[in-house]
Amino acid sequence: MASALAGAAAASTTAAADNGLPAGATPLSAAELYALYHDKSWQWPDGAGRMDTADRRFTAWVDGEKGKSWAEGRWQITDAGNLCFTADWHVGQEVFPARTCFAHRVAGGTIYQKKEPDGQWVVFRHAPLRADDEATKLVSEDIVSGRLDEFKSAPPALKQQAKQ
Repeated sequence: MASALAGAAAASTTAAADNGLPAGATPLSAAELYALYHDKSWQWPDGAGRMDTADRRFTAWVDGEKGKSWAEGRWQITDAGNLCFTADWHVGQEVFPARTCFAHRVAGGTIYQKKEPDGQWVVFRHAPLRADDEATKLVSEDIVSGRLDEFKSAPPALKQQAKQ
Protein backbone atom coordinates (compact mmCIF):
# COMPACT_ATOMS: atom_id res chain seq x y z
CA MET A 1 0.00 0.00 0.00
CA ALA A 2 1.59 3.24 1.11
CA SER A 3 4.85 1.31 1.51
CA ALA A 4 4.85 0.71 -2.23
CA LEU A 5 4.91 4.47 -2.70
CA ALA A 6 7.79 4.76 -0.27
CA GLY A 7 9.65 2.00 -2.07
CA ALA A 8 9.19 3.74 -5.39
CA ALA A 9 10.80 6.93 -4.11
CA ALA A 10 13.64 5.01 -2.45
CA ALA A 11 14.36 3.09 -5.65
CA SER A 12 16.43 5.90 -7.09
CA THR A 13 20.03 4.79 -6.88
CA THR A 14 21.60 8.23 -6.65
CA ALA A 15 21.05 10.16 -3.45
CA ALA A 16 21.64 13.89 -3.31
CA ALA A 17 24.77 15.08 -1.53
CA ASP A 18 25.28 16.07 2.14
CA ASN A 19 21.88 16.79 3.74
CA GLY A 20 20.35 15.32 0.61
CA LEU A 21 19.64 18.58 -1.20
CA PRO A 22 22.01 20.98 -2.97
CA ALA A 23 22.12 24.58 -1.79
CA GLY A 24 19.75 26.80 -3.73
CA ALA A 25 17.27 24.04 -4.59
CA THR A 26 13.77 25.44 -5.05
CA PRO A 27 10.32 23.81 -4.90
CA LEU A 28 8.71 22.72 -8.15
CA SER A 29 5.58 24.76 -8.85
CA ALA A 30 2.15 23.18 -9.06
CA ALA A 31 2.30 23.70 -12.85
CA GLU A 32 5.63 21.84 -13.05
CA LEU A 33 4.31 18.99 -10.91
CA TYR A 34 1.16 18.81 -13.01
CA ALA A 35 3.23 18.55 -16.20
CA LEU A 36 5.32 15.79 -14.62
CA TYR A 37 2.49 13.63 -13.23
CA HIS A 38 -0.84 14.29 -14.98
CA ASP A 39 -2.34 11.35 -16.87
CA LYS A 40 0.66 9.20 -15.95
CA SER A 41 1.03 5.79 -14.36
CA TRP A 42 3.89 5.40 -11.86
CA GLN A 43 5.32 1.89 -12.04
CA TRP A 44 6.45 0.38 -8.71
CA PRO A 45 8.29 -2.88 -8.06
CA ASP A 46 5.03 -4.59 -7.02
CA GLY A 47 2.30 -2.42 -8.51
CA ALA A 48 1.45 0.96 -9.99
CA GLY A 49 -0.43 4.19 -9.30
CA ARG A 50 -2.31 6.34 -11.80
CA MET A 51 -2.79 10.12 -11.68
CA ASP A 52 -5.73 10.95 -13.95
CA THR A 53 -6.41 14.56 -14.88
CA ALA A 54 -10.19 14.13 -14.61
CA ASP A 55 -11.14 15.03 -11.02
CA ARG A 56 -7.48 14.50 -10.08
CA ARG A 57 -8.39 10.84 -9.59
CA PHE A 58 -5.72 8.57 -8.08
CA THR A 59 -5.97 4.80 -8.41
CA ALA A 60 -3.44 2.10 -7.58
CA TRP A 61 -2.86 -1.60 -7.11
CA VAL A 62 -0.21 -3.63 -5.34
CA ASP A 63 0.41 -7.35 -5.72
CA GLY A 64 3.26 -8.15 -3.36
CA GLU A 65 4.46 -10.48 -0.64
CA LYS A 66 1.62 -9.40 1.66
CA GLY A 67 -1.06 -9.99 -0.97
CA LYS A 68 -3.17 -7.82 -3.20
CA SER A 69 -4.51 -4.38 -2.41
CA TRP A 70 -5.98 -1.51 -4.36
CA ALA A 71 -6.74 2.15 -3.81
CA GLU A 72 -9.02 4.92 -5.02
CA GLY A 73 -8.76 8.56 -4.10
CA ARG A 74 -7.34 11.88 -5.26
CA TRP A 75 -3.95 13.39 -6.00
CA GLN A 76 -3.08 16.95 -5.07
CA ILE A 77 -0.19 19.26 -5.91
CA THR A 78 0.98 22.53 -4.37
CA ASP A 79 3.25 25.45 -5.24
CA ALA A 80 5.35 24.34 -2.25
CA GLY A 81 6.49 21.39 -4.40
CA ASN A 82 4.31 18.70 -2.85
CA LEU A 83 2.46 15.83 -4.49
CA CYS A 84 0.02 13.98 -2.21
CA PHE A 85 -2.15 10.91 -2.64
CA THR A 86 -5.21 10.69 -0.40
CA ALA A 87 -6.89 7.35 -0.94
CA ASP A 88 -8.75 4.45 0.60
CA TRP A 89 -6.67 1.27 0.36
CA HIS A 90 -8.65 -1.96 0.14
CA VAL A 91 -7.06 -5.06 1.63
CA GLY A 92 -9.33 -8.07 1.72
CA GLN A 93 -12.59 -6.98 3.34
CA GLU A 94 -10.99 -3.98 5.09
CA VAL A 95 -10.45 -0.38 4.01
CA PHE A 96 -7.62 1.82 5.27
CA PRO A 97 -7.51 5.56 4.53
CA ALA A 98 -4.00 6.85 3.83
CA ARG A 99 -2.30 10.06 2.81
CA THR A 100 1.17 9.88 1.29
CA CYS A 101 3.11 12.96 0.22
CA PHE A 102 6.32 13.59 -1.69
CA ALA A 103 8.28 16.85 -1.71
CA HIS A 104 10.02 17.94 -4.92
CA ARG A 105 12.89 20.39 -5.38
CA VAL A 106 14.94 21.37 -8.42
CA ALA A 107 18.55 22.51 -8.69
CA GLY A 108 20.48 22.86 -11.93
CA GLY A 109 17.69 21.12 -13.82
CA THR A 110 17.89 18.01 -11.60
CA ILE A 111 14.70 17.14 -9.72
CA TYR A 112 14.99 15.77 -6.17
CA GLN A 113 12.22 13.98 -4.32
CA LYS A 114 11.62 12.76 -0.77
CA LYS A 115 8.75 11.05 0.98
CA GLU A 116 7.29 13.27 3.67
CA PRO A 117 7.76 13.68 6.50
CA ASP A 118 10.96 11.72 7.15
CA GLY A 119 12.26 10.39 3.84
CA GLN A 120 15.65 11.20 2.38
CA TRP A 121 16.20 13.33 -0.69
CA VAL A 122 16.97 11.28 -3.80
CA VAL A 123 17.51 12.24 -7.41
CA PHE A 124 14.17 11.74 -9.15
CA ARG A 125 15.27 13.01 -12.57
CA HIS A 126 18.76 14.02 -13.62
CA ALA A 127 19.45 16.77 -16.13
CA PRO A 128 19.75 15.25 -18.67
CA LEU A 129 17.46 12.30 -17.95
CA ARG A 130 19.18 8.97 -17.26
CA ALA A 131 17.73 5.55 -18.07
CA ASP A 132 17.69 4.51 -14.39
CA ASP A 133 15.98 7.67 -13.07
CA GLU A 134 12.78 7.10 -11.09
CA ALA A 135 11.07 9.59 -13.43
CA THR A 136 11.38 7.05 -16.27
CA LYS A 137 8.84 4.93 -14.38
CA LEU A 138 6.16 7.56 -15.11
CA VAL A 139 4.47 6.37 -18.30
CA SER A 140 1.53 7.71 -20.29
CA GLU A 141 0.00 4.27 -20.69
CA ASP A 142 -2.76 3.42 -18.21
CA ILE A 143 -1.33 0.30 -16.55
CA VAL A 144 -3.64 0.60 -13.54
CA SER A 145 -7.30 0.50 -14.62
CA GLY A 146 -7.32 -3.07 -15.97
CA ARG A 147 -5.64 -4.54 -12.89
CA LEU A 148 -7.78 -2.38 -10.61
CA ASP A 149 -10.95 -3.76 -12.19
CA GLU A 150 -9.54 -7.28 -11.70
CA PHE A 151 -8.76 -6.64 -8.03
CA LYS A 152 -12.13 -4.99 -7.33
CA SER A 153 -14.06 -7.86 -8.89
CA ALA A 154 -12.10 -10.63 -7.14
CA PRO A 155 -14.31 -13.20 -5.39
CA PRO A 156 -14.59 -12.74 -1.60
CA ALA A 157 -12.35 -15.78 -1.00
CA LEU A 158 -9.48 -14.10 -2.84
CA LYS A 159 -10.10 -10.85 -1.04
CA GLN A 160 -10.00 -12.69 2.28
CA GLN A 161 -6.79 -14.46 1.25
CA ALA A 162 -5.14 -11.07 0.56
CA LYS A 163 -5.96 -10.09 4.15
CA GLN A 164 -3.87 -12.94 5.61
